[in-house]
Amino acid sequence: MARRGFPGMSPKGGMGGMNMNAMLKKAQKMQEDMAKAQQELSEKEYTATAGGGAVSVTVKGSNDIVDLKISPDVVDPDDIEMLQDLIMAAVNQALKVADEESAQIMRKATGGAGIPGVF
Repeated sequence: MARRGFPGMSPKGGMGGMNMNAMLKKAQKMQEDMAKAQQELSEKEYTATAGGGAVSVTVKGSNDIVDLKISPDVVDPDDIEMLQDLIMAAVNQALKVADEESAQIMRKATGGAGIPGVF
């Protein structure tokens, strides 16, 4: 009677040609690459504008706002809602650009493997 095991495993319990040390080294390299990419991203800055440049926002890859510029032309005490909308639009756009580049860089760091739900 033939011995049955799990798919991909040899009858001796090995991984059927897969070198565990090589897999561990690859995982460790991927982890190091991801840590390096995360560090780079946290220091990188992304700028977006709204209202034709009336509002400008700069965020870091860590999602911290580091600069906010508002043109005096859009400061209308009778229309605070417009200014609020412009600020939100610029912040959201800057964060979107940062997130998109972050996902792209992390995919590159993981060799395109990605982690479901993360990249």
